[in-house]
Amino acid sequence: MATKFIVAVITAKPAHVDAVGQALQAAVPAARTEPGCIQYDLHRDSSKSGRFVMIEQWRDAQALQAHGEAAAFRKLSAVLDGRASLEIADLEKVA
Repeated sequence: MATKFIVAVITAKPAHVDAVGQALQAAVPAARTEPGCIQYDLHRDSSKSGRFVMIEQWRDAQALQAHGEAAAFRKLSAVLDGRASLEIADLEKVA
């Protein structure tokens, strides 16, 4: 099974930057303990306020799917709903 590389860009609405940032930071430790998690790192875009980037690497598609169904992700999704946009890039390593 192929390793999954994910880049998630989360852009918080101006009034919700702090709440979104706190929720993202809280989600990191839980995600890192999930089976199949290789990397789960949160970054803040220094050039655009309110934009966060999550760099993820999962053992395989099943581990990524389990992450999407996990309690930590559901809790994070509830905070993001209406407060931030989410763009996910599912990348294939080519070199």
